[in-house]
Amino acid sequence: MRAAEDPARRLRLLRALEKKLLWLSAWTIHNANHIRPNRDGLKVGGHQASSASVAAIMTALYFDILRPQDRVAVKPHAGPVFHAVNYLLGRQEREKLATLRQFGGIQPYPSRVKDGAEVDFSTGSVGLGVALTSFAALVQDYVHLHGLAREGMPQGRHVAIVGDAELDEGNIYEALLEGWKHDIRDVWWVIDYNRQSLDSVVPDRLFGRIEGLFRDMGWNVVTLKYGRKLEAAFAREDGEHLRRWIDDCPNSLYSALTFQGGAAWRAALLAELGRIDGIRAIIDPLTDEELGALMTNLGGHDIETLTEAFRAQEAAGDQPTCFIAYTVKGMGLPFAGHKDNHAGLMTREQMEVFRAEMGIRPGHEWDRFEGLDIPEDELADFLAGLPFAQKLTPEGRCLSASEVPVPATLSPPRLPPNRMLSTQAGFGEMLAEIGRGGRETQAMASRIVTTSPDVTVSTSLGPWVNRRGIFDRHLKNDVFRDAKLASAQRWGMSPKGQHVELGIAEQNLFLVLGALGLADRMHGARLLPVGTVYDPFVNRGLDALIYACYQDARFLLVSTPSGLTLAPEGGQHQSSNTPLLGIAQDRLASYEPAHTDELAILLRHAFHHMQQPDGSAVWLRLSTRSIVQPERVLDPAAVIAGGYWAVAPEPGARIAIAYQGPVAPEAMAAFEALREEEPGAGLLAVTSPDRLHAGWLASRRAARQGPGAASSAIERLLAPLAPGAAIVSVLDGHPAAHAWMGAVRGQRVVPLGVDRFGQSGDIPDLYREYGLDTDAILDACAQALLES
Repeated sequence: MRAAEDPARRLRLLRALEKKLLWLSAWTIHNANHIRPNRDGLKVGGHQASSASVAAIMTALYFDILRPQDRVAVKPHAGPVFHAVNYLLGRQEREKLATLRQFGGIQPYPSRVKDGAEVDFSTGSVGLGVALTSFAALVQDYVHLHGLAREGMPQGRHVAIVGDAELDEGNIYEALLEGWKHDIRDVWWVIDYNRQSLDSVVPDRLFGRIEGLFRDMGWNVVTLKYGRKLEAAFAREDGEHLRRWIDDCPNSLYSALTFQGGAAWRAALLAELGRIDGIRAIIDPLTDEELGALMTNLGGHDIETLTEAFRAQEAAGDQPTCFIAYTVKGMGLPFAGHKDNHAGLMTREQMEVFRAEMGIRPGHEWDRFEGLDIPEDELADFLAGLPFAQKLTPEGRCLSASEVPVPATLSPPRLPPNRMLSTQAGFGEMLAEIGRGGRETQAMASRIVTTSPDVTVSTSLGPWVNRRGIFDRHLKNDVFRDAKLASAQRWGMSPKGQHVELGIAEQNLFLVLGALGLADRMHGARLLPVGTVYDPFVNRGLDALIYACYQDARFLLVSTPSGLTLAPEGGQHQSSNTPLLGIAQDRLASYEPAHTDELAILLRHAFHHMQQPDGSAVWLRLSTRSIVQPERVLDPAAVIAGGYWAVAPEPGARIAIAYQGPVAPEAMAAFEALREEEPGAGLLAVTSPDRLHAGWLASRRAARQGPGAASSAIERLLAPLAPGAAIVSVLDGHPAAHAWMGAVRGQRVVPLGVDRFGQSGDIPDLYREYGLDTDAILDACAQALLES
């Protein structure tokens, strides 16, 4: 009889695999810390206790419940268990297990980019991987409702294995509320409720509050507190007293008794319940070891309890569900329950005792089925027949999608001579034109999906949304339109809409962009996500932005309005550090165009670049300041590379002005005055200090490898200037974004910018106060020339 047809046999196999996960995860960490050579003496770490607490949960999920189409975010500290799961499934090399936390080896926390296709969601930034499952489910709905899903690919569940301390993160609750708004489906969060965090034991009764929050957000909540053995004990005469005692036992006392073991449990129970005959009948026949096992028989460690609960919810439908699985941190290890066990590691002596308990022979630590009392062929056949062991597609779990064609060029808005326009308004007009779905842009327009945290109108997305509608799983009419009330916004909601409207929480914006930007690899459907946000509030979602980039999600971020050019809005809505963020952030190409012809080049580039194997996400920093749009022909390659000479300097020129973004008029005016004294001066338009800097670093790395390295764009740009020339740079942002250019060829840079909190005012007053106006630029030029 097959395991699937024999519940008792299946249970025996699952318990054996749980034992194997416990051993492999503990040994993998032990090997990294005590067996592998340690050249620098630093503790390697690895979280044996946190891994042990989820061994049964991950056994029940991966070896019984999960299907190929399901996607899982594993709690960060359970990475070793995750790698052990894949090893047993034949998806991880044996040799790789020995490389945990080693250069080029498996990562401490599961990483899509560094650990390979088996990782659905990178985790490690606590709480974000959990929340991302909700938004990935939303994206799955979007893909299916728009008819973009691969033929025959069923919808899957999005499962997060959650450390209970992760629920201290505020982004969890922002995501819960947003998920409720969007009526998310097919999401499971399985909380490893071991009641211990990094520094302490979790406060008592906390989860009563958390359970209520989940229910208020429309989730089903399933609490798995006790296993089969304890439930059987409760069912005996006077067993309700034992249940009540455990229910009332403070978390700290429960943890301490767990660490102390059966004798301590006996003493505590006898002291409080020893006069109850039924209690004595339950505990007296048990050895200390058996009593300890009974008192720690919690739902999160009981395979039967777990699989039964998962299967019941599986049959109940697609309602989002939170499973609160009570566990013991370090279950099965010598420091189980100890409040200091989070970073604890078994000593060599403890490992030898553990090895004997597990039946592992020296030299056979990595053997796939070592120590199990079930024939290897039987275990191998069982694993091979599991639903999750089957391939999702012939290419595996990491899918792909064809590139969406992008027109060779995008045109900036057509303007009469000397008409003024801001880059923000130009962006809105260009996106609205794409939304018309003309012949050249129709395919691209159908794959663009926009999103914004309650600033859709004020970031110029309104015309696009009017054309393309808001995405909602349910059809909802625009009440104002139906009532014939005047409104510039015609925002009907339907499953075919192409804008995801969010609340104000910026963390959610970047999590949605991350989920949308992985749609090709998660769902086999290429999307072109565009997210807009006020530039200063990128900082409020920065953790989630970094997290999205870490996963190599592809999207276009448009942050606008930016800088103190926003003027009357004041310092809280003004930004200075964001150009530095753009330079520093990996897998994110950052630009700040000054004019709409540059913007048209960069917008087209973004839609192309985010689809390339060596591409990345793209960030456009835009402004609300309207400036005169020049009539000219630009070299797209130079704009994309990060800069070009608006006016080229004469060879050997002593000075140049470099500008970025909306300060272009002041820079140009200063340049015209400067040329009267220095006719050979140059005017450099910087569209991306990030791309210039990245290109320079790459060129220097190549040069260190040997002769023949190509020079970078910034080296070529600055080459005409004299070796001792001065470069006066100006941007509405932190001056350090340009200061590094002095290191390229040893020329002197006088960087002007904003390094203080802004304030309210109009542009002339603010530019004068913060040294961005024409006079300040000319003063800097005069000083630089005097010092030359």
